[in-house]
Amino acid sequence: MRLLRWFLGLLIIAAFLYGNFFCYQGAIFYKLINVILFCTLFVLFRVLFGPSPADRIIAVDILGVLIIGLLALLGLVHKQSFFMDIGLIWALMSFIASLAFAKILERRNLDD
Repeated sequence: MRLLRWFLGLLIIAAFLYGNFFCYQGAIFYKLINVILFCTLFVLFRVLFGPSPADRIIAVDILGVLIIGLLALLGLVHKQSFFMDIGLIWALMSFIASLAFAKILERRNLDD
């Protein structure tokens, strides 16, 4: 059963990549945005159904990285620099949140 799920997942990913890069005729920026949004679905699945709290914290951190990449691509597509500013602020907040989650996972107070 596990092998069937892996094969089905691989088939879905291959179909998405084929459709995105060979069938879709948009600019490369839009194709990359599609890939980031597709990866976000997998990360959100790990956040919701992660087997341990550590896995969920790592998934939230990866989600932050994906959002920063999405903001950078949107800044390039729209030729606006404020997307980069928002991405920088998001990166700083994501770093602080990762530190806070790590302390909570260790069962320590945040002021230690």
